[in-house]
Amino acid sequence: MRVTLRTVGELSVTAGLILTLFCAYLLWGTGAYTASQQLLLQRELAAGRIEKIELGGALAMLRIPRLGRGYEYAVVEGVDAEHLKKGPGHYPGSALPGKVGNFVVSGHRTTYAAPFNRIDELERGDEIIVEAREARYTYRVTSQDIVEPDEIEVIAPVPGKPDIRPIRPYITLSTCHPEYSAAQRLIVHGVLKQTELRKE
Repeated sequence: MRVTLRTVGELSVTAGLILTLFCAYLLWGTGAYTASQQLLLQRELAAGRIEKIELGGALAMLRIPRLGRGYEYAVVEGVDAEHLKKGPGHYPGSALPGKVGNFVVSGHRTTYAAPFNRIDELERGDEIIVEAREARYTYRVTSQDIVEPDEIEVIAPVPGKPDIRPIRPYITLSTCHPEYSAAQRLIVHGVLKQTELRKE
């Protein structure tokens, strides 16, 4: 009996250690991968080498002043798992930055650098800045909501109103809710307030 208990205890300690290491990898190890990919994407944007939009490629820079001066991520085209490992991803088929319609961006909340971990802190009027090749677009937050995963009308061209044709540019940020769960979605909406064209 003593040997059995000791064996079970040792196995429990080993399993606990393995689980702890796995959790550490999910929280910090995946972030290292995202950081390296972000470096490549940001260099691509800085060099201005984007001729056409491709899945997995850089699209624009995302900055949110309320989340700190150092908050900036290259937005990648695509929202498949492989794309979101690189950083926030633009939903293909949704509007491009600054264009009429809904520019929809999804991002991880707890792993792969967790770019959208703190978007729940955004308040009405806060700026969301998107720097594309042709211009710098400043959106202002209008609302925040928590929805079920199947409530896809939040990413419609006019958020929440799938039957209406858009006449202005919107932005929607989407991530999982609550943290460490995919039970629901945290959604932040905004509208375009300012466009600053880049000088040729």
